[in-house]
Amino acid sequence: MSHVFPRNSKHLPPVGVTGDGVYLVDENGKRYFDGSGGAAVSCLGHSDPDVIAAIKSQLDNMAFAHTSFLTSQPAEDLADLLIAHAPEGLDRVYFVSGGSEAVEAALKLARQYFVEIGQPQRSKIIARRQSYHGNTLGALAVGGNEWRRAQFAPLLIEVSHIAPCYAYREQHDGETEADFGLRVADELEAEILRLGPQNVMSFVAEPVVGATLGAAPAVTGYFKRIREICDKYDVLLILDEVMCGMGRTGTLFASEHDGISPDICTIAKGLGAGYQPIGATLCTKAIHDAIQQGSGFFQHGHTYIGHPVACAASLAVVTKLTSGLVAGVSSKGEALQDMLRTRFGQHPHVGDIRGRGLFVGVEFVADRDTKACIDPQHKFHARLKAAAFAQGLICYPMGGTVDGKQGDHVLLAPPFICTADHLSEVVEKLGVAVDAVTADLGM
Repeated sequence: MSHVFPRNSKHLPPVGVTGDGVYLVDENGKRYFDGSGGAAVSCLGHSDPDVIAAIKSQLDNMAFAHTSFLTSQPAEDLADLLIAHAPEGLDRVYFVSGGSEAVEAALKLARQYFVEIGQPQRSKIIARRQSYHGNTLGALAVGGNEWRRAQFAPLLIEVSHIAPCYAYREQHDGETEADFGLRVADELEAEILRLGPQNVMSFVAEPVVGATLGAAPAVTGYFKRIREICDKYDVLLILDEVMCGMGRTGTLFASEHDGISPDICTIAKGLGAGYQPIGATLCTKAIHDAIQQGSGFFQHGHTYIGHPVACAASLAVVTKLTSGLVAGVSSKGEALQDMLRTRFGQHPHVGDIRGRGLFVGVEFVADRDTKACIDPQHKFHARLKAAAFAQGLICYPMGGTVDGKQGDHVLLAPPFICTADHLSEVVEKLGVAVDAVTADLGM
């Protein structure tokens, strides 16, 4: 009997024993292609010798030092490397242990910034429906994933949620992509005015929405309009790149594709590639300097922030990402989408294939023409996850894509080291799994 408290007490997972490139191997020797990188984490696969060597080397020197006493060279070098490649204006890096922590730090940083500059009335946060920003209470409140929020709702702070930029479902007939993007972006200005511009602290959004919408990128022009609105009302723009950043969409920072810079950016997952738990919150010089010239102390922190071994691992990861590995992500992502369209383009229960780089989503429907959702009682996404796993494919299906209750999609985020043959394997195994589930449901 295991004493581990699992994610799902009714379905215990097998024991994993080995990582081998793009594969994970369980105690029975079964190999699983990591088609989602866990949760878009394992961008370098599972046995990178350089990252492993960096971890061992740092352990030989200094395993841990609390950041209230000492910094470490890996943290200093990693921060320098990130800022050298970050969107214009980002200047400081606050290291944490994961994505939810990064978002919590971002929210607290935004709040303290306005306190420090003499605008303590600014506390209102605006985010988007069908978003996901983490599972700690602050991050969960900001997120718009209704299924994840529901039972914890009485504990959550009040946050305004506007429409996502979800073209497949929300672009009107006859509406151009540009007009659609402006329409949903302008909801931000309307909500700022409703709340009172003097009260609004920040707007939080994922450049490409991951787990909740299944790799849904914003349309061209959307985020430039969002940036204009934030600038107009002095609202801080927080971009959550925990899942879509660190090369996943074909550029190191996902916001590069949209041609904008945030005031605060959160990263994790691919930042450590799974080799160590690490995340980070990046901010502008103006935000840092407001605190430095004011109280001088960011009133936030965790024991393991800036952990030397985690930073050493991440430094090795980001060095690889910025040395040419990310350059191949876009073409591999295009190849994956082409393969998916060949296999599923005319499938009666596939409504949309979308994404950017090696961050791709497939949305499933009961009817392609009407976009009607599959009955949630069928638990299509859960069945698909089990069927794919049986085929030796790890993928990331989710339900509630449309409104938190209806809608099913699968998220694919394979390691950047994958080959064309690996991508074919993903599509083949996913196809077998989809066929098995639809047949079982009589669809």
